[in-house]
This record gives sequence, structure tokens and C-alpha cells, in this order.
Amino acid sequence: MQAAFQGWLSWHRNEKRSSDKTIEAYAQDIRSFLKFLAEHMGHTITLRSMDQLHIRDFRSWLAARSGQNLNKTSTARALSAVRGLFKWMNREQLINNHALDILRTPKKAHAVPKALTKEEAQQVMDQSSELQDDTWVGLRDQAVLLLLYGCGLRISEALDLNQDDVPQKGQDFLRVMGKRNKERLVPILPVVAEAISTYQASCPFVKAPDSPLFFGVKGKRLSPRIIQLQTQKLRGLLGLPETATPHALRHSFATHLLSNGGDLRAIQELLGHNSLSTTQRYTDVDANELLKVYDKAHPSAKK
Repeated sequence: MQAAFQGWLSWHRNEKRSSDKTIEAYAQDIRSFLKFLAEHMGHTITLRSMDQLHIRDFRSWLAARSGQNLNKTSTARALSAVRGLFKWMNREQLINNHALDILRTPKKAHAVPKALTKEEAQQVMDQSSELQDDTWVGLRDQAVLLLLYGCGLRISEALDLNQDDVPQKGQDFLRVMGKRNKERLVPILPVVAEAISTYQASCPFVKAPDSPLFFGVKGKRLSPRIIQLQTQKLRGLLGLPETATPHALRHSFATHLLSNGGDLRAIQELLGHNSLSTTQRYTDVDANELLKVYDKAHPSAKK
């Protein structure tokens, strides 16, 4: 069994090209699994032992992990490691055990987005231009953050914009290229359009149609890391929690729309989500506000 374990790790390293951190994590998971089996079965684990395991043995292992209050993400990774080991041993004809094929992976608890309050988001917008020594750089940062909060863009989507992506006067929509090269149209608020225009007028670099919309101080496309660092400074200045990140502004965009009666499917389109279930995470965020909207808007609420 030890030789098989080392052979599987070597396969990960040499053929699958897994990272050292991934291999070490999987190795710890398998060692923990084998330790449980030795205690569970009362003897040293061999290939024959592995070949004779039943679905109930794997369920006992999962139950033991649950009893140790290990989080579901950790257990899902450990189960993935065990599945991988058994699949490899079966393929190498070391064992012939397919009991894991009928075992479901425990569902992970989805992370509820950490939105800022409306007041916190407004503070970020108001103060975002004040942290830089150069006026144009501060205006740039403010325009980027307004795109995240005012239009719901991902930071990568905002920084991938070029000069010719900016709506012309009289145009109310921004054309955004999202994940998997999926294009969408996003309404652009006047305050966002004005912030972009003000930044462009102050930016010292030559602005060809296909050049970046947002420049770094050396004239290259702005790095997401710069905006992340500026948001970190804003957290300290305004006393905001660690969850106040650039991506939290996108969450805040959706949450505040929803809490004010926005349609879930419309928000899905604005965010560029492929699945409505992804957007539905926002329904967990502000239950009290949603109830107020329901009481105010639903025909049956006042009966």
C-alpha cells in the first residue's frame, strides 16, 4: 500500500504536473484517510484491504470527519484525493474497487457575498479620488471603482476596457466583454460616465482608440493589484471590514439593486451570470429589505 501511495504521488508530480502544494495537501488527506481505516478496521491497511472496502466504510470516514467539525470544503478536497487514488489504483490494476462511484460529494455551503452598506459604498466613492498625490491618478481610481459599484463590472472587465469602448455622448450603454468572451450591454449611469470623462481629460497619456482606458503611472494598462491596494487603504481610512474589496463593490451593486426591488433576472443579465442560481446568492444578503419590498409591492401582501 505504501508503494502504491508513493506511485500515485509520483504520477501526480511527473505526469499530471500538479503543484507541490496540491501534492502535499493530497498526501496529508490520504495519510489521514489511511489512519482512519487502520483504526476503523483494526489492522494495517494493505492493497487487499482497499480492494475490500464497502460504501459503508467510506461513509463512516465522512461521518468521522463531520464529527471533528471539519469544514465541507476540506472534506470535499479529501474525498477528491481519495477518489483520485482509487481511480489510479483501479487503472493500474492494483485493486478492483468501484464503491466510490456511487458516493456523492458533500455539498459545500455557498459563500454569501459580503456587500457594503449603501453608506459605506458612498464613502468609498467619495474618498477614492483623495488618496493619490497626482490628481489624474485619483480620478482614475474613482472612475474604476464607480464602474464596479455603478455598473456591476468585475475588476478585470473594467481594466480590460479600451478607449473606444467608452460610450459616446448620448449613448447610455457600455459594451462589456465578460467571462468566456461573452459580450453584454450594461447601462452606464451619468455619474459613472462623467467620472470616466473627467479622468480621460486629465490623463497625460496619448489615447488611441485601441489603447487602454485605464493607464498605470508608467503608461501601461492598469494592474488590478493597484486598485486592490487602493481599496485596502480606503478600508483603513474609513474603518471598513476586511471584506470590503473591489469585488465587494460588484456584490454591493447587485445587492442594492435587489433590495430596492430590482428583478433577479435583469440583475443576472447585468452581472453576466450564465446561471440564475449564481445570482440567487444575493437573495440571502438582505432578507429584511426584501421583506419590505415584498410588503410594499406584492398584490397579496396587504390583504
